[in-house]
Amino acid sequence: MQYHPIPHSDLKVSKICLGTMTWGEQNSEAEAHQQLDYALAAGVNFIDTAEMYPVPPQQSTQGRTESYIGSWLAKTGKRADIVLATKVAGPADMVRYLRPQQQLDKRNIQLALEASLKRLQTDYIDLYQVHWPSRQTNFFGKLNYQATDEAEVTPILETLEALAEQVKAGKIRYLGLSNETPWGVMEYLRLAREYHLPRVISIQNPYNLLNRSFEVGLAEIAHREGVELLAYSPLAFGALSGKYLKGQWPQGARMTLYKRFARYFTEQGIAATEAYVALAQQHGLSPAQMALAYVNQRPFVAANIIGATSLEQLQENLGSLTLELSAELLEQLEALGRQYSNPCP
Repeated sequence: MQYHPIPHSDLKVSKICLGTMTWGEQNSEAEAHQQLDYALAAGVNFIDTAEMYPVPPQQSTQGRTESYIGSWLAKTGKRADIVLATKVAGPADMVRYLRPQQQLDKRNIQLALEASLKRLQTDYIDLYQVHWPSRQTNFFGKLNYQATDEAEVTPILETLEALAEQVKAGKIRYLGLSNETPWGVMEYLRLAREYHLPRVISIQNPYNLLNRSFEVGLAEIAHREGVELLAYSPLAFGALSGKYLKGQWPQGARMTLYKRFARYFTEQGIAATEAYVALAQQHGLSPAQMALAYVNQRPFVAANIIGATSLEQLQENLGSLTLELSAELLEQLEALGRQYSNPCP
């Protein structure tokens, strides 16, 4: 296993982070525990979850994922062996059931954190992340920013002050962002400096061969400010494995079950996927491992968040760490990146 020190912290995380959003929906508690055991034995020490998981989000299953991790921690006593990350949800219609008057204010953050700690059966979170902004901006694939009335939006300073209280109380070690924009990251950093509050140390955004939008503005921030990427959806909902090409819908596969997640299945996205899969096959590589290895080798990536619904998938994904992409293959990938420029941002 490769380990990476996250700047501005004492966290040293495995280059592969175990994502958990299928646990409680596609995976049972026993399967979640099996994945955790396997991942830790392979050297993974970084586990990422969220209060709203599993996905697709729904009130009847909300919190199961954290509860499965908590029961595993209680059973194994491995809390000190892992870096545990979770997230507080911002306001959104899809999670209105979480709390009345859902916002990123002091009340909501305190309630969310206490509930996560209880489910996770721990008294602290290593990395507590704002899952998405309170304000209306571009995330979850939205493009073409338009200014809107933000009278009900929690100011970032208020959110940061509320999080700082929990850091001071010892319930959070470090702060992170997710689904944020360059302006948002820089505003969190500015306010932290100006008001002597904890700085954010990471950003969890989508990044894969079909969606390299992180490189447009956030990669420079990662380089100059040390707010590095925790890359999610590195396989683009599994599309880059090639298993959905030619009209295939494998039984039990995520996109077979939940076709509403169509972000990576546009006409251009499918054409790009076909090209990347063909390139992997030309080099005798697993398309999934090639796509993951590309993310692993990017200089602004602190950790690559992989999700799996079976131990076989988990094993293959972990195998991407032993794959070093050649200069020739990297240039061919960049050529395809120019041909299919961000087909699924």
